[in-house]
Amino acid sequence: MPIHFGTDGWRAVISDTFTFDNLRMVAQAIADAVASEHWTKPKNGASAQSQERIVVGFDTRFLSDRFAGEVARVLAANGFVVYLAQSDSPTPAISYAVKNLGAAGGVMITASHNAPRYNGVKLKGAFGGSALPEQCRRVEIYINDNEQQARGPNLMDFQKAREAGLIQRFNPLPAYYDHLRTLIKSDVIADNPQRIVVDSMYGSGRGVIKGFLQGTGCEVAEVRSEMNPGFGGVHPEPIAKNLGALASAISSGMGAFGLCTDGDADRIGAMDERGVFVDPHKIFALALKYLVEKRGMSGAVVRTVSTTRMIDRLAKRYGLKLYETPVGFNHIADYMMSEDVLIGGEESGGISFKGHIPEGDGPIMGLLLVEIVAAMNKPLNALVDDLLKDVGPAFYERTDLRLSRPVAKAEMTEFLTKQAPAEIGGEKVTEISQRDGVKYIMADDSWLLIRPSGTEPVLRVYAEGRSQEMVQALLGYGEKVAERVV
Repeated sequence: MPIHFGTDGWRAVISDTFTFDNLRMVAQAIADAVASEHWTKPKNGASAQSQERIVVGFDTRFLSDRFAGEVARVLAANGFVVYLAQSDSPTPAISYAVKNLGAAGGVMITASHNAPRYNGVKLKGAFGGSALPEQCRRVEIYINDNEQQARGPNLMDFQKAREAGLIQRFNPLPAYYDHLRTLIKSDVIADNPQRIVVDSMYGSGRGVIKGFLQGTGCEVAEVRSEMNPGFGGVHPEPIAKNLGALASAISSGMGAFGLCTDGDADRIGAMDERGVFVDPHKIFALALKYLVEKRGMSGAVVRTVSTTRMIDRLAKRYGLKLYETPVGFNHIADYMMSEDVLIGGEESGGISFKGHIPEGDGPIMGLLLVEIVAAMNKPLNALVDDLLKDVGPAFYERTDLRLSRPVAKAEMTEFLTKQAPAEIGGEKVTEISQRDGVKYIMADDSWLLIRPSGTEPVLRVYAEGRSQEMVQALLGYGEKVAERVV
C-alpha cells in the first residue's frame, strides 16, 4: 500500500488509494505509534494507554464524516478514548482541541486545498500542531510492519464504543473561540465594526469567523458556506483565480472587504474593496507591522523559503531575529515550540502568531486582519498601499507545472544549481539557496524559486520582483528551465 506522509500527512484520490480498508490500516498504525514509547505524550497525560485521548475531526469533503467514524472505531478498539467532532470543523480548531483536552494526538480527515477527488489524513501531535517528522515516520513503519505480518486493524462497533465511553462526540468551537478571545481584541473591533464578506470556499471554515464576530457590531455576509463536497468544481485554495464568488459579492456591495479560507481553514486570503486579491505575503507583512508597531509585541520571525522578502526588511527594521525554513508549516512550528516567536507564516496562507498553537490558522488571521482594519481606521487597499510604499514594492506570482513523471528533488537541485544563470531580467544573481528546491536571489532582492510539491505531482515556480515586468521575466525563465528538468 503506497502510503507516504508528506509535509502535512497523507493525501490520495478517494476510492483509488484513499479507501476505507487503507484508512483502517493507517488508523491502526497511528494507534500503534501513539501507544509506543517513541511518541511524545502530553505532560499531564495518563500513562496507561486506556486513558489516553485522541481527537478526530473532519472537513466537508465526500465521505469525510464516514472516514472519521472509521478512524474512531479503530482507535477505540485499541483502547483510546476518542473525542470525535460532531460536525465538520477547521483543522486549527481540532489542533487546539488536542492541546486543550490533553490528548496524545489528533487525526484530521481532510485533503486541505487539494482537488475534490482527494481526501487525506493530517496527523497532530500533543502540542497542538502537525506531528513531528519522526512521528510520521513511526506511523509509516507500523503500516509496513503490519502489512508484512498480515495484521489487520482492530475494530469496534461504533455504537458499543459510544456506550463504553470510548467514542465521545464533542463540539471543538466553544473552547476554540474562548482561546481566540485571548488573542484577538474584540473591543477594538467593536469600537469600529466592519462590513465583511467571508468566503469559506465550501470548506470547514464555514460560519466560524461570523460566529466569532457576533456581538461586535460587524456585518458579516457569507458566500459558499453551504455543504458542497465537490466545492462547486473549484479547488478550495484561496488564490485569486478561485475567488470569483468573493469578488462578485464585494462588487455587489455585500461588504467593504473580503476574507477567504481554504478547504480545512488553515489558510487565509483576503480581497480589498476594489476586488483586488490581498495575498498571504501582504497579510503576513501587515500582521507583523501591526503586532510590533501597535501592540508593542516582539520575538523572532519565521518564514518559509517561498515567502516575501518584505518580511526580511521589516524584521531588520525592528531588530527581530529572522529564520527561513523549507516549505511546510511543520518547519515553522519547530521554531514556535523552541523559541520566542512573534509570528510565522508561509506563502500559501498558513500563518500563526505568539500565544497561539504552532499551526496555520485561517480564522485567527482573518480576525486579526479585521482588527487591523478597525484599529487603523483605513480601508484594506490603503493599508496595502502604505505597506508597499514602506517596504515594497513587491510583486509576486506562482505557477504550477503539472508533471507527467516524478522528479527527484536531489537531481533537480543539482541540475538547477549547475545551470544557474549569471543574471535574470537584467539583474545579477547574487545568491543561490538549496534550502527547499533551488532559489535564485537577485541583486535587487528579487528572487525565483523552483521546487516540487510535497503533496501533488506538481513542480512549483515562485517569483517575487520589484515590478510586474521583473516577475514575468523570472517566471518565464523559471518555466523554461523547469520544463528541461521535467
